[in-house]
Amino acid sequence: MEKIDIHTHILPRDLPKLKERFGYGGFIQLDHHKNCCARMLRDDGKFFREIESNCWDAEVRLSECQSDGVTLQVLSTVPVMFSYWAKAADALYLSQFLNDHIADIVQRHPTRFLGLATLPMQDPKLAVKELERCMKVLKLSGIQIGTHINEWNLNDEAVLEVFRACEELGASVFVHPWDMMGESTMNKYWLPWLVGMPAESSRAICSMIFGGVFEKFPKLRVAFAHGGGSFAGTLGRIQHGFETRPDLCAIDNSVSPLNSIGKFFVDSLVHDEKTLKFLIQTFGIHRIAMGSDYPFPLGEKKPGSMIENLVDLSANDRQKLLSQNALEWLGKKEISK
Repeated sequence: MEKIDIHTHILPRDLPKLKERFGYGGFIQLDHHKNCCARMLRDDGKFFREIESNCWDAEVRLSECQSDGVTLQVLSTVPVMFSYWAKAADALYLSQFLNDHIADIVQRHPTRFLGLATLPMQDPKLAVKELERCMKVLKLSGIQIGTHINEWNLNDEAVLEVFRACEELGASVFVHPWDMMGESTMNKYWLPWLVGMPAESSRAICSMIFGGVFEKFPKLRVAFAHGGGSFAGTLGRIQHGFETRPDLCAIDNSVSPLNSIGKFFVDSLVHDEKTLKFLIQTFGIHRIAMGSDYPFPLGEKKPGSMIENLVDLSANDRQKLLSQNALEWLGKKEISK
């Protein structure tokens, strides 16, 4: 069966020295301290993450895709690179650098990779301009954005300006957690990644539901990382809150959260077979697309293996999860040959 991985991350091998260029810090640098390995460091030297060559080398990725049976990867940057905190013009410069890199890989391997752009979302006008370049000139497939944009949730009018352009241009939207809520108060045990990330995804979904985003842009194709985070597990509470306190929850949109199910996609990255079955029951077999978080430790070691091993799935439903739903989210009928 064909396998399309909608959730993979990539970086250029070398990043520009942005602190020297812009005169202030906070940006990520790569320290290639040994063969096939690099440290992601903030430009004050603070360690962020260790990565291997499969995070920047397309040939290594292709080899690993071949081993794992992955037909096509959708490439997006590592979320720490969003840099929504930076000056907008500087974030645009970095976005263009990252987008050009992804576009180059897609152009060299068009049957194996598709690409998602990153945008300077802190300035919607600049973001839309870069979106247009990425869709019309670079021929990317959409965008990856964070679960919030600094103080804006994804129902904010500033963000809607970008969603409007995405709908008009046919750009797919992948929403990934970043800048996790409560991070400064739970720095032990990797809790920002284990607790904050799932909460961030639910924050984004609820903001879009209660903000009426899916009603405003019915043709917008949105997918959320990590199975939608904690949203599915708390949907009963969310629905109950909507019903019992409409004065708080239904002030911008009268559509029930349950009625929003089916209007967006989630990826399959939940690490647990029972949870994946629960996602299928909650969102429907047609709204879950394979995603692995390649090449990171919290990802699925062999992309798609949980779907492949899930019992009581018809071949048709298995193919939906492995590739067909991804194609629908991407707005494509088939993988280009």
